[in-house]
Amino acid sequence: MQTTLFLIEITAILVFAYSGMIHARRSDFDYVGVLTIALVSAFGGGTLRDILLGNYPLYWIIHWEFIVYVLLLSPIALLALEFNKDFSSRRILMFIDALGLGLFTASGVGIALEMHTPALPASFIGVITATFGGVLRDVLSNRKPLLFQPTEPLNATCSFTGAWVYIVMLRLNFLPPLALILCIAVTFLFRTVAVIYNWRLPF
Repeated sequence: MQTTLFLIEITAILVFAYSGMIHARRSDFDYVGVLTIALVSAFGGGTLRDILLGNYPLYWIIHWEFIVYVLLLSPIALLALEFNKDFSSRRILMFIDALGLGLFTASGVGIALEMHTPALPASFIGVITATFGGVLRDVLSNRKPLLFQPTEPLNATCSFTGAWVYIVMLRLNFLPPLALILCIAVTFLFRTVAVIYNWRLPF
């Protein structure tokens, strides 16, 4: 289980780091700005998760190699974005954000439950892990966070739903790795469909 969560965390970090680079490039940030936004997007939600759970040292300090992975990704990603605009298209960004949402939801709720957090707080930890990197990204980009805008299609709702899929699957005695995969899949698909059909909360 620890290995599964570790692999999910690494993938989520790289996915959200790339998403952060796309957003930073669209805001015309220089390389330092792009790297800063990438790091904040990748580590912001997980850092808040660790603070709330009292999990110290923070995960990216223990696993400092995560920072190295983002540093290695950044020049490759920027070259790809420079020479092929398709890598930053709206469709690509939609899929990347939906995948990152699913991955970080799974890692957040999974780690919270591993630390014996009750189900409801654990589900909120999953949502926080998945969404607050984007909130910090938007704040640093001098924009109103997308998460809090009525035009944003069900971002936190998709994450919350995915977290509860994981919790219910565990209660039904599914194997934890399978429950994590279902959590990621449901969150990803729900978010993707919500964006395509522009589903929003009615209030």
